[in-house]
Amino acid sequence: VVDDAIVMIENIVRYIELGDSPFQAALKGSRQIGFTVISLSISLIAVFIPLLFMSGIVGRLFREFAITLSSAVIVSAIVSLTLTPMMCSRMLKAESHEKETNLSRSLEGFFDSALRFYDRTLIWVLHHQRATLLVAFITLVITLLLFIFIPKGLLPLQDTGLVIGVTDAAQDISFTQMKARQQELSALIAKDPDVERVAAFVGTGIVNSTQNTGRFYIVLKPRDTRMPIGVIMARISETARQVSGISLYLQPSQDLQIDTRISRTQYQYLLQDADSGVLRTWIPKLIERLRSEPGLADVASDQQDMGLQLEITIDRVAASRLNVPVQAIDDTLYDAFGQRQISVIYTQLNQYRIVMENASAYRNSPEALDKIYVSSSSGKLVPLNALVSIRTKTSPLMITHQGQFPSSTISFNVTRGHSLGEAVKTIEKVQRSLGFPDSIQTQFLGSVAEFKSSIASEPILILAAIIVIYIVLGVLYESYIHPITILSTLPSAGVGALSALLICGMEFSLVALIGIILLIGIVKKNAIMMIDFALDARNETGVSAREAIYQACLLRFRPIMMTTAAALLGAIPLAFQSGTGSELRKPLGIAIVGGLLLSQLITLYTTPVIYLYLDRFENWVSRKFPSGESEEGSPLIVEANSLKS
Repeated sequence: VVDDAIVMIENIVRYIELGDSPFQAALKGSRQIGFTVISLSISLIAVFIPLLFMSGIVGRLFREFAITLSSAVIVSAIVSLTLTPMMCSRMLKAESHEKETNLSRSLEGFFDSALRFYDRTLIWVLHHQRATLLVAFITLVITLLLFIFIPKGLLPLQDTGLVIGVTDAAQDISFTQMKARQQELSALIAKDPDVERVAAFVGTGIVNSTQNTGRFYIVLKPRDTRMPIGVIMARISETARQVSGISLYLQPSQDLQIDTRISRTQYQYLLQDADSGVLRTWIPKLIERLRSEPGLADVASDQQDMGLQLEITIDRVAASRLNVPVQAIDDTLYDAFGQRQISVIYTQLNQYRIVMENASAYRNSPEALDKIYVSSSSGKLVPLNALVSIRTKTSPLMITHQGQFPSSTISFNVTRGHSLGEAVKTIEKVQRSLGFPDSIQTQFLGSVAEFKSSIASEPILILAAIIVIYIVLGVLYESYIHPITILSTLPSAGVGALSALLICGMEFSLVALIGIILLIGIVKKNAIMMIDFALDARNETGVSAREAIYQACLLRFRPIMMTTAAALLGAIPLAFQSGTGSELRKPLGIAIVGGLLLSQLITLYTTPVIYLYLDRFENWVSRKFPSGESEEGSPLIVEANSLKS
């Protein structure tokens, strides 16, 4: 938002340096640069128009982003066209060389040296236009290749200082045993030097769907006093292997959470079928294959189909012979293993419900049934095993549903050095190789589903932004050609941004895409300033296209360097910050810094060359298809030429 003011002030200062008074310089400078500021602002707003029509969670994020920046740019343009020139006319003065400091003289000398170097190299480039055009074409090809092959993800994993853990034990484990193992594991984790405190709980409820699962919340020490969260998680996972009979799955807590389903690890893959038996057959095969893939880690399933169940069948003939009602058998079993309230103790301050049940020693194993007796109608006690037959079998602890069909969710993490995009392709490839029956329907959930949606829409989004910019610039300049010259600066920014992400080992995430969108708006400003001044020079003085673009490049070198430096310095804190949750913002800063550094180096030379080529193409089209020539006029011209011959 400061670029408009920088361009305006620089142009006014240039007229002051040429000898005009501040008031006259403000009038001349604002009149000359006004259309440029309008072009910069409108084309920047045009970048955000396609973002307003995105759907899903990504669309919500982009919509707020686009509206906020568009509003800021509009205010910036209004201020730059009104308040900035007025302040310049009142506050700026012609500085004398006697008042210069050593710092100002050093900066001015550095800028003059840079301008002389740019002048010499620009002359060389204008004499080797074909080679420069080849560089621009190669840049475009590299941009497309990098966009295709760069690892892709949705959101960067953050180090927020909080780790969420889910424990799994055998499906036939008792609550007492699960509690003991959870406490043992909690004590080991609390001894880790980078862990500040641990909260753990077990028991069936909203979070834990079954009795054999538990949950951990591990709070780490301040970031500057501990190891990275990935190292700590790996160490805790290794420690958890010391406790037998329980498995621990870890995932870092995130500031921006898209997933709504509780799972053991970060990402979810859903399978559903009308027949739950089909799922029980195929899901273990899929999990076994996925655990052998190098890009996936902590692969787990929420399928709980191996619980133990006692099936008690009443022998009604024997019960009738022994005068034992069936209801008496039901009541006795509920008294022993249920929680029947038999009385209430009332006190002055509270009341206590008295619940009858077997002692714990007589209700924790199937053998406890042998010690139960049922009262007959005659008052005699009859052993339960004389009235029933008992059979142990497996039974699901829980059957999950999605859209009224039985389902199961496979959760997984992505290993370091691999991207979410690679993990998605691996799962789809493994599923195809197993030959799943057609009745099994699969889909990714939560953040992975949003990732697939965003990957499909990213090329369309970028293309739509470019098309909208082209239309807006075409309307502003009343030309089909000049917008192409301005848009030719974009591939160099793409190469710089994507290369910087690769060098830093980062994925092309949603945050990096925001950086690319910002770069589209920032980088094209350089070309707009060059082309605008070149067109003015040709209209006012009638110089050739080559001389006009040469003068424009040298004249606009200072504001181009100033606006680029402002954007670059603004992005550096994002790229190098290391506070809590900074991983979410780092790709934005790195994409902007990398894109600006490379695009600044390339576009200063490729833009004038592309302008000259497109100007020659426009002249050729004008000669080939003269404006105003009609179908009726063509034969007459030919006929007149023939008569003249």
